[in-house]
Amino acid sequence: MEKIIIVGGSVLRGKVRPSGSKNSALPIMAASLLSTEPIILHHVPRLVDIETMAQVMDVLGAKVEWTGDHDLRIDPVGLSSYEAPYDLVRRMRASIYVLGPLVARLKKAKVSLPGGCSFGPRPVDLHLKGIEALGGKVSLEHGYIMVNADELVGAKMNLAGASGPSRGASSNVMMAASLAEGVTVINGAAQEPELVQLQEFINSMGGKVSGAGSDKLTVEGVSQLKGSEFEIMDDYIEAGTYLVAGAMAGEMVAVEGDFSANLKPVLASLEETGARLEVGEGKVTVHGNPRPTAVNITTAPYPGFPTDMQAQMMAYLCRGRGSSVIRDTIYPDRFNHAQELLRLGADIVREDGSAIINGVEELSGAYLMASDLRASAALILAGLVARGETHVRRIYHIDRGYERIEEKLGQLGAEIRRVEEE
Repeated sequence: MEKIIIVGGSVLRGKVRPSGSKNSALPIMAASLLSTEPIILHHVPRLVDIETMAQVMDVLGAKVEWTGDHDLRIDPVGLSSYEAPYDLVRRMRASIYVLGPLVARLKKAKVSLPGGCSFGPRPVDLHLKGIEALGGKVSLEHGYIMVNADELVGAKMNLAGASGPSRGASSNVMMAASLAEGVTVINGAAQEPELVQLQEFINSMGGKVSGAGSDKLTVEGVSQLKGSEFEIMDDYIEAGTYLVAGAMAGEMVAVEGDFSANLKPVLASLEETGARLEVGEGKVTVHGNPRPTAVNITTAPYPGFPTDMQAQMMAYLCRGRGSSVIRDTIYPDRFNHAQELLRLGADIVREDGSAIINGVEELSGAYLMASDLRASAALILAGLVARGETHVRRIYHIDRGYERIEEKLGQLGAEIRRVEEE
């Protein structure tokens, strides 16, 4: 098993570019199963989650192969199996994305209830509600989602849940409806950029989807989808992580890529802390601000502040001036990283779905245990500014969503390395 060691105190400077978006690539890989011809995807990140999805698709009968560093060829012609087994699906929640395409292509599916990061319940009820509305007969048996459908017929539905819209459910129903008979209208749809990309991809295969980016999606079913060549967008959460790193420990860090429009709440919060940002064509530059002004942050569905950035901002605010409050309305239990930040000398108090961060002057290095993907990133960022060495263990989490994070931070000047556990 590996760990990452960070020696705090280095000043970051230079430029870095995020990889392709994992959260966009995964549903698009699954949507490739809707086609009857091969698909070529560009700018696909080399991540553990991508490899897991490739293994799931291979079990289903599709052929997935790398044809370049970040180019993926998917041939779904051999799709024949409708079962996504527990042993694979338990590793990654996004495996649920194959549910819609399987029901659309094969009219049946057997998909294990998914696993993934551990920070509270994330039910799949909205996925099943949408599939049932299209005509699927759904049951849960022995830990598997079972779906049978004589035919799928377009329907009008509302997918807004108790905690807001679901990106996963909106994506799954969009995919299933693309091959259904008639028109499907999804009210209460998620509005994330990943939905816009998925719409663009399905339409590039000959689909008829509109409305992505709003809370109302319209899908006109077609009889068949064809091959396509498509480029995955930049990962705006990864970009945001490097901007926070630059604010914490940087002199001047430029994060390149086309992501600023998707990251407006994070950019606004960084500026509120006193960080100086320059938003230019194809890049955002941040100037270091190691003792930020205290701010209050509440996560919300897109276009609100993303839950996937709250851990990184907490690491930044640990050395803030005054007391900040972070409230996560999406996943109220997503604060496992707070306990580890305390080991560095942070002053954090948990209250229900919130955390109060009382800024301290200095953090000191310690041995830390990562609990999930974004928590891992937060602990590494905190290590950049902690005195002495910080050892982050269980980094298999970070490899699910960040491609070579130690190399990218290293090229900015961080003293960071990946080593085998002793």
